[in-house]
Amino acid sequence: MPAAAPDAAAGPAPEAAAAAPADPAGPQARPPGPDDACGPLPEATADTADAADADGDASGAEAGADPAAAEGASPARREGDRLRFVGAATRRIARGIDLDEIVLGLCRATVPTFSDAILVYLRDPLPVGDERPVGPVVLRLRRTDRLRPIDDLTGAEGAGAAGGAGELDFSQLPLLGPQGDLPAAELCEIMPGGALAEVLRGVRPVFGSSAGAQDALPELLGAGHPVPRGRRAILAPLRGRRRVIGAAVFLRSPERPAFEQNDLLVAAQLATHTALGIDKAVLYGREAYIADELQRTMLPDSLPQPTGVRLASRYLPAAETARVGGDWYDAIPLPGSRVALVVGDVMGHSMTSAAIMGQLRTTAQTLAQLDLPPAEVLHHLDEQAQRLGSDRMATCLYAVYDPVSHRITIANAGHPPPVLLHLGGRAEVLRVPPGAPIGVGGVDFEAVELDAPAGATLLLYTDGLVESRLRDVWTGIDQLRERLATTAQLTGLDHPPPLEALCDDVLDMLGPGDRDDDIALLAARFDGIAPSDVAYWFLDPEETAPGRARRFARRALTRWGLEELEDSVELLVSEVVTNAVRYAERPVTLRLLRTDVLRCEVGDDSPQLPRQRRARETDEGGRGLFLVNRMARRWGATRLSSGKVVWFELSLPAGRDRR
Repeated sequence: MPAAAPDAAAGPAPEAAAAAPADPAGPQARPPGPDDACGPLPEATADTADAADADGDASGAEAGADPAAAEGASPARREGDRLRFVGAATRRIARGIDLDEIVLGLCRATVPTFSDAILVYLRDPLPVGDERPVGPVVLRLRRTDRLRPIDDLTGAEGAGAAGGAGELDFSQLPLLGPQGDLPAAELCEIMPGGALAEVLRGVRPVFGSSAGAQDALPELLGAGHPVPRGRRAILAPLRGRRRVIGAAVFLRSPERPAFEQNDLLVAAQLATHTALGIDKAVLYGREAYIADELQRTMLPDSLPQPTGVRLASRYLPAAETARVGGDWYDAIPLPGSRVALVVGDVMGHSMTSAAIMGQLRTTAQTLAQLDLPPAEVLHHLDEQAQRLGSDRMATCLYAVYDPVSHRITIANAGHPPPVLLHLGGRAEVLRVPPGAPIGVGGVDFEAVELDAPAGATLLLYTDGLVESRLRDVWTGIDQLRERLATTAQLTGLDHPPPLEALCDDVLDMLGPGDRDDDIALLAARFDGIAPSDVAYWFLDPEETAPGRARRFARRALTRWGLEELEDSVELLVSEVVTNAVRYAERPVTLRLLRTDVLRCEVGDDSPQLPRQRRARETDEGGRGLFLVNRMARRWGATRLSSGKVVWFELSLPAGRDRR
């Protein structure tokens, strides 16, 4: 290859990279160190490069011959070695996925084959995509690598060889990691119009002895670092797709031949492949971060604490950060102290999957507030998925637990079946009709009603917990059942295991190769509400209904030993029942629940929800909800398919907790 001028080394030479068969991956032939090894390497040849490519496990230094070979080699041999090195080095750089791997690949591929030391500077912060950085341009020393440790170069012989010749003393180079005596975060602010800014603007690598680099290198390395003389340094700007994102400095010791003109072309190709790889890694990392944050923000920040059930949850992303999925879980309080338990999995791994998950979760919450049956909820979710697109599919399991009746109703849409851990330690895979996934369309969903005994634990999960490349889904479900039974036996058969510890123990069953998919886990411990803590009446919509409601409430409070609440409860019950009787056509329901609070629920067949308003002095009504809001601990109203329920809660007197 004829000698190339500095301005000819502007970009990569694809034909050179394609012609090189060497493979740069694998261990370095250096003495072991804290991060890697640092030591001299036997001189590589084209034969060793071919051998390294054959077994595919050689280091970047061994995979290609030294482009600055011995003077006795023929020009053709030296040119072939250079091409092999470029091909091996660029392939090694391209193997990196994240930023650190790419920079490390550049260092390992060039030291000691191409240079004795390398310093890689990157912009801080690195711009992403079309972002336009604001403020001054700052370069941060990201990584350095050198041929030999500090101790090998700081002795009398090493110091004399370097310092005596007026060359750069390698012992004074900054080095990241435990061996370094300089701080890892070394910054360099590029001054507008300065020598370093001009070299970076030119994009092409230059020798350290060139007019611009003689002033640019001190600006980059700092005043305390000596600058090599002659052609023993190459300053190569790292330019991404839109702008310069850093710089690499290649250095050779005095004992080695200086860089040649064609080495500028080698440095240009290394810099180009590295910069494009960094650009790709930054965009890839930003996309993965956005997708992960998108999914996490769509999951509940915290679970509610409904009456009669305790909840715990876990979410684990896939082992590969960018493989964000569409797994979700939810717990939604319902009228009558019931709670809806939901877990689902949108098919696919992308930001689109996470977005669809958010839409389906929002739809499920809306449908739950309408108090629709579980099968009906899945039917409407199926219609919503079809409206989102023909290929929008998901699996979902929707369950409603009633702590008063100790029953649970479950409907399934192609989701793995739940597992019920009984109080005695028996783990049971519930027989739930599997159904078709959401989005298929034209299918019916079937719900089953099962016992939910007090002390039992229901586990809802996504397929990432039980299915992987190493096991099928039914094998994983069987392992999950056995894991739950073993955990229950360890904690004793007379009481259930702690809920949070149970979730952690379930996740511990995952092996090294079992994180192919993200995982959503929802555990529900059924405490229930004892019949002795429930009082229930039907009231005809008559003028006498409020008076009867007050008498019923007074009797229940006396039976529970809560006489201190009689005045407050009678007043609030009278106001809520009066409002219900005004609009109801069918009997009004009144229910009192004694748990850690006293809860009153009044239901009627009118769908119109009450609204609190400020009554004027001349108004005869409109103050009922104002009293409820001032006196109750909490209150609310929920629309049902057959009407509505208005409820309020009062705190129990001190020392009168639920018995």
